[in-house]
Amino acid sequence: MSGKRIALITGASSGIGKATAKALNNLNFGLILCGRRKEKLEELNADLGGEHLILTFDVSDEKAVFESLANRPEPFDRVDVLINNAGNAHGLASLAEGSVSDWDAMFGSNVSGLLYVTKAILPEMVAQKSGHIVNISSIAGKQTYANGTVYCATKKAVEAISEGIRLDHTKDGIKVTNIAPGAVETEFSEVRFKGDVERAKQVYAGFEPLVADDIANAIAYAVSAPDHVTIADMTILAKAQASAATIYREG
Repeated sequence: MSGKRIALITGASSGIGKATAKALNNLNFGLILCGRRKEKLEELNADLGGEHLILTFDVSDEKAVFESLANRPEPFDRVDVLINNAGNAHGLASLAEGSVSDWDAMFGSNVSGLLYVTKAILPEMVAQKSGHIVNISSIAGKQTYANGTVYCATKKAVEAISEGIRLDHTKDGIKVTNIAPGAVETEFSEVRFKGDVERAKQVYAGFEPLVADDIANAIAYAVSAPDHVTIADMTILAKAQASAATIYREG
C-alpha cells in the first residue's frame, strides 16, 4: 500500500460508488470505502483484495462523519482524491404534493452530507497543497424537470459547491471535478420510488441507459489526467437522452 495514491469514496457499497472503487483499484489506488451498509463494504473490499479501509457512517450525520474520518490509520491518513458520490432521490411529486421528510432526506445526503465530508477532508488537502475533489452532481443540477423541484435544487447546490471550492482552493493546488450523469440504471429509481421495482424499471425501459461503469470510467479518466490538467465539468448522457426529461424510447 505504501506509495499508492489514496481515494476516499462515499456511497461505495453500490452503484456508481462501487463501480468507481473497482475502477480505481485497477489503477492501483488505495481506497477508503465509506457507506452505511458494512456487510456490502466488506464484500467489496474482499473482492478488491481486502487491503482497503472500511468506514461505516451516514453522510447526513454530522457527528458520525467527523468522528469516522478523524484519526485514520496509515496510509489512509492522507487523501489524494475525494469522491463525493453518496446521495439519493426520494419521491417524484410537485412541490404542493411533496413530502417534507423526502426533502429533508435529499438535502441531508446530497448537500449537507457532501459538505460535512468535504469539510472533514479539505483542510488536510490544503495542508498538503494537493488533492482532487470529484463531486457527483446530475443532469438535474443543470436542468430542472417537472415533479423534481427539490431533488434538482439539491443537485444545483452541488454544482455551486463544486464551483465555489474551485474558486477558493485552486490556489492551494486542489483540483475540482463536477460530474453530471444523466439516466444511469442503478438503485437510484428503486430508492426514489420506495422499493417499487416495477415502477423503477419503467424509468429505463425502451432505451439503453448508462450503467455505473460508464460514470466510473469518467471518474478514472478525470483523476488520471496529467497534473496540469483539470477536468472541471463533465455531463454524461445516454445516447437516447437529449435533456434531463427528454429520452427517445423504442415502441
